Amino acid sequence: MENEKNRMEFKYLILSSFVLLILSFFAAAALGAAEIPFSQVWKAITFTGSSDNILMIQEIRLPRITAAVIVGAALAVSGAVMQGMTRNPLADPGLFGLTAGANAALAFAIALFPALNYFGTMLASFIGAAAGAGLVFGIASLNKRGFSPFRIVLAGSAVSTFLYAVAEGVGIYFQISKDVSMWTAGGLVGVSWSQVFTITPFIILGLTAAFFLSRQLTILSLKEEIAIGLGQKVLKTKVILFLVIIILTGAAVALVGNIVFLGLMIPHIVRAAAGRDYRYVLPLSAVFGSTFMLLADLLGRTINAPYETPVVAIIAILGLPFFLIIVNRRRSDF
Repeated sequence: MENEKNRMEFKYLILSSFVLLILSFFAAAALGAAEIPFSQVWKAITFTGSSDNILMIQEIRLPRITAAVIVGAALAVSGAVMQGMTRNPLADPGLFGLTAGANAALAFAIALFPALNYFGTMLASFIGAAAGAGLVFGIASLNKRGFSPFRIVLAGSAVSTFLYAVAEGVGIYFQISKDVSMWTAGGLVGVSWSQVFTITPFIILGLTAAFFLSRQLTILSLKEEIAIGLGQKVLKTKVILFLVIIILTGAAVALVGNIVFLGLMIPHIVRAAAGRDYRYVLPLSAVFGSTFMLLADLLGRTINAPYETPVVAIIAILGLPFFLIIVNRRRSDF
C-alpha cells in the first residue's frame, strides 16, 4: 500500500516537473537580449518558418538551451549518485575534484594536441575527472580514522585548488590562457549543435546506467553491510557507479566547463519531496537539474541585458549558502 502511494506521488511529481521543464525551455528560447514572440519560437522548434529571429533561435539559442538541459541532468544525477554511494551529504562533482581534474586534463590536451577534435577533448575530460576523484579519495583515506564527509570535502578543496592552478599554469606556459580560462570559467556561450550531438550520447548512456542501478544504489545508500547481506556485489556496483559519475561529469565539463554546486543542491531538494528511494530520486534529479540549469542560464542572460552574467556565478550565489546550511545541519557528523 505504501509503495503504491509512493508511486502515485512520484507520478504527480515527475509530471509537474516535466511541465515546468517545458515551460522553462520555451521561456529560455524566447527571452534574452532580444525578446522573440512565442509564435516564432514554435516555428523555430518545428522548422515551419524562416526569418532572422527563427534562424537565430535555431543556430544560437536552441543549441545553448539543449546543452543546459543535458548538462543540468548530468550534473544533478552524478551528484545524487555520489551522495548515495558515499553516504556523504556534501558530495558534488565540483567539490570532490572531478571538474577540476577534467579542466586540468583539458588544459594539457589543448596545449599538447592543438588539433585535437571535440571527441578527443571529451576523452581527456573523462581521464581528468577520474584522476581528480582518485586524488581526493586517496588523500582523504590517508587518515587512520577513515573517511568523514568533512575530511573528503577538505581534500576536494585542496585538490581542486591545486588542479585549477595547474590548468592556469599550463595556459600561461603554452600561451593559451584565453582558451583554458574559457573552460575554467564555465558557461554556455558559443555551444554549437556539433558539440551537443557529440556529447549527448555519452550523457544518455550515463543516465541510463544510473537509472538501471537505482535500486542497488538505494540499498547501498542505507548501509554497505545491508547490501552485502542481500547478496549485492558491492564492489562491482561501486565501480560501475563510479564510471557513471566520470562519464556524466567529464561530458558536462567538456561541453560547458566548470559548474559547481548544482550536483550538491538538486538531490537534496528532490529527496525532500520524493524520499530516499533512488528509483524516484534519480529521474526527478535529472528533470529538476535540467530546469534549474535552464532558469539559471536565462537569469544570467536577462538580469543585466544586453550584457551576460556567467551562469556559473548565478549557480554559485545560490549554491554556497546551500552548502553552508548543509554543513551547519550536519556539523555533529563531522
